[in-house]
Amino acid sequence: MNEEITKVIFRKYKQGGDILALFPKENQGHGSCLCYQFIGQHGAADYGYCLTFTVLATPEEYAPLLAELQSIGYNLKVMKRRG
Repeated sequence: MNEEITKVIFRKYKQGGDILALFPKENQGHGSCLCYQFIGQHGAADYGYCLTFTVLATPEEYAPLLAELQSIGYNLKVMKRRG
C-alpha cells in the first residue's frame, strides 16, 4: 500500500447516480484535477464543473469505489470539500 495520503472527495452525479472520485490536490493542468470512476478509471476533471452536476456521495454510496481505489494502492483521506 502507498504510504502517501491522498485526499479524495466522492461525488454522485445528479443524473444517473454514478459515483466519481475527485482528487483535488492532484493537478492535471489547466485547472483540472485527477478523477476516477469505475467506467473509464483515471482521467482529468474540472473540479468546479463537476460540482455543478454532482452532489456529495454518502459513505454507503461510495464504499465500492473506495474499496477499489484502496485495492489498487491508494491510501485515502476522504474529504467533503477541497482544502
